[in-house]
Amino acid sequence: MKEHILDLSKMRANLNGHKVEYFLDAPDGTIRMNDLLGQEIALRFLGEIHCKACGALTRKSFAQGFCYNCFLTSPEAEECVLNPEKCKAHLGVARDIEYSRSHCLIPHYVYLSVTSGLKVGVTRHTQIPTRWIDQGAVQALILAETPNRHIAGLIEVFLKQHYSDKTQWRTMLEANSHVDIDLLAEKSRAASLLPAVMQRMVTNHHEVTHIEYPVLHYPEKPSNVDLQKVGSVSGVLEGIKGQYWMVGDLVVNIRRHTGFSVAFSY
Repeated sequence: MKEHILDLSKMRANLNGHKVEYFLDAPDGTIRMNDLLGQEIALRFLGEIHCKACGALTRKSFAQGFCYNCFLTSPEAEECVLNPEKCKAHLGVARDIEYSRSHCLIPHYVYLSVTSGLKVGVTRHTQIPTRWIDQGAVQALILAETPNRHIAGLIEVFLKQHYSDKTQWRTMLEANSHVDIDLLAEKSRAASLLPAVMQRMVTNHHEVTHIEYPVLHYPEKPSNVDLQKVGSVSGVLEGIKGQYWMVGDLVVNIRRHTGFSVAFSY
């Protein structure tokens, strides 16, 4: 078996037509994960976690890859990452205003997608379709375009009265869990629910993006792996969806293990 020693990071993904292609970066080259479907793989934790922001050793990973200090100070871990309505960059308030100019004070989309069910979300305009792929969406549609993250967050908060903003990872990964939803009809409904000032930002974009993942078999009862507890996981790679590897009924959230030093072999 070929072995790579690396610090795990979020897989890169391309949408080729409707099909997702996944890539894992390693110091000795890029691994095309789609080519490993149906093969035996092994992932072994080497006992160290490095902060993705400063590179320091940390005993525990916070917010998918930060040491505690960077969790409190890094602009990548600011409150508005999870709660865009709380973004204050438009007021000149941010951990790093230069970072915010390129990440918060740019056009954002409010979107509807189908992951474990119908949900509403927010992302930078540069993150389409990456955001949808990372969440395991099988369909997605842009609802509104805003000039910054804060306003997109306000629209999302309003729509959360009617739509979920969460993905249930287990449901998203279960066999036969896909839901047939008319996103164009839902966009019309969502737009009608918005107050007039928000309706002005609803786009004329009516193209539904359909996304197919490289999966041979979905797990019947997916069980999440914590490498810090179990140390390793091995078996046949049955599929990849979102940022999850499916190894039999076990699933590994690669993004959650950002910064984990591992030996990956296949």
